[in-house]
Amino acid sequence: MTKLKSDLLHILTERGYIHQCTDTEALDAAAADGCITAYNGFDCTGPSLHVGHLLPIMMLRILQRTGHKPIILLGGGTTKIGDPSGKDESRKMLDDKAIDDNIASIGRSFSRFLTIGDRATDAQMVNNSDWLEGLGYISLLRDIGPHFTINRMLTFDSVKLRLDREQPLTFLEFNYMILQAYDFVVLNQRYGCTLQTGGSDQWGNIVNGVELGRRLNGTSLYGLTCPLITTSSGAKMGKTASGAVWLNEDELSPYDYWQYWRNTEDADVGRFLRLFTDLPMDEIGKLEALAGNEINEAKKVLANEATALAHGREAADLAAETARQTFEQGLTSTDLPTIELEKDVLAQGLLTAKLVHHAGLSASASAARRDIKGGGVRINDKAVTDEKATVSEGDLNADGMIKVSLGKKKHVLIKPV
Repeated sequence: MTKLKSDLLHILTERGYIHQCTDTEALDAAAADGCITAYNGFDCTGPSLHVGHLLPIMMLRILQRTGHKPIILLGGGTTKIGDPSGKDESRKMLDDKAIDDNIASIGRSFSRFLTIGDRATDAQMVNNSDWLEGLGYISLLRDIGPHFTINRMLTFDSVKLRLDREQPLTFLEFNYMILQAYDFVVLNQRYGCTLQTGGSDQWGNIVNGVELGRRLNGTSLYGLTCPLITTSSGAKMGKTASGAVWLNEDELSPYDYWQYWRNTEDADVGRFLRLFTDLPMDEIGKLEALAGNEINEAKKVLANEATALAHGREAADLAAETARQTFEQGLTSTDLPTIELEKDVLAQGLLTAKLVHHAGLSASASAARRDIKGGGVRINDKAVTDEKATVSEGDLNADGMIKVSLGKKKHVLIKPV
């Protein structure tokens, strides 16, 4: 490929964001020539986005930093349909209030990563229910339907996955790719948007939008996808034994978010520094060259920078200091994540394994028993080796809480209420 002309594609390529592009040379020329407008869609299936959504958000961040305009498309309309991409089964249907509540909650995540406002390159949030809700079914079939063939739709991975596994794909979900393609055309008409970004599982949907824009209006639109990230051990990005790694602090504390990045596998540190921080490449090169125990310093930098982006520098510094006190000085800090437990339950005595599970440190009580047998569980910094051991009110520390630990890095305070 010829040398890239635009800062946008140069940085995205250098840092490892690009998986596929519909026309790299033309997009590069457009980005070098002036400000382009790009969007990424986010359906509103939960109250918060999670780490699995970070790559597209970081792409929009780089797009804005290189002089272009991001559009955040919230799927108030498409959430009612459900994207079948990468799913083995249909999503749970949400009512209008749940979707509206999720939109309000999710919207808070973006302000940390993007500058949102009314200036030329400020990010803009839009909701596709604004145009999808008013569509007439017959009109959609007549005007948009002829540009899609069932033959081609059946070749896309989102459809083939379900059919190959003999899982039901509803007619409702089958329409999702048409609506996403229509979104792209509407955003182009209303806002001059010419680029859609997304994860690699969205490639088929994005290509549909590019082709629909050409067929309807003769417009040159572009698609750009980022890779779906897994850890070096093959684990899915953003999932832990305790659940999803949420971006909203009311779903996951900044301390737990910091810990997620601090626990990055050694082989992933350099790659994650490039993808999930703003650190310059030369500094990243020095950090990923560290070996042995020194790699832990690079992990701390990753945790600090990633947490600062999601929660602010103050929260990141507090999380780092809490970790330092907890791990290096053995102190109980009130800044550790706190889980409530009914006093009556504690008064009657509770199996330590159940408490560990309640604290979210093990996926189940049986898993917690295995952790105890393996010597990984501590109560108030004292090792527990008996899988039948119990905790009670007598285990409350001077702060009136119980500190539960799994390994050296996972700690939770139990507070009786």
